[in-house]
Amino acid sequence: MRRRKNKPNDSADVNMTPMLDIVFILLIFFIVTATFLQEEGIDMRPPPPSETPPQDANPVILVQVTDQNRVFVNQDQTSVDRVMAAVSRLRAEAPNSAVLIQPHDEAHHGITVQIWDEMMANGIPVSINRDRPGGQS
Repeated sequence: MRRRKNKPNDSADVNMTPMLDIVFILLIFFIVTATFLQEEGIDMRPPPPSETPPQDANPVILVQVTDQNRVFVNQDQTSVDRVMAAVSRLRAEAPNSAVLIQPHDEAHHGITVQIWDEMMANGIPVSINRDRPGGQS
């Protein structure tokens, strides 16, 4: 005759009901005690106009590089090597002026970089505005 063995049940069940009760009680507590802030908007009204006239903005020295790699400084054609001399002459008249390089898409990149490096080496504020086809900047 075969004997039956009673195997003990190894699986343990965890009763989740008390934990869910605590979670719901905490949730209700935080909902009831939460303070909803009324955020105030930012005052976006512009300041009143001043009675003093605005100061004249510093003129910009425009350096253009065309698609045929010709360089113009304020509409005057010059060579790449003479750009710094032309800019220095214009900055003597307006010392706080900045340089805006406007290269054409088909212009050699090295010319733009050379002009940029010369301006940066001499401490002249410079920026680049890409000239897009159709006259858009």
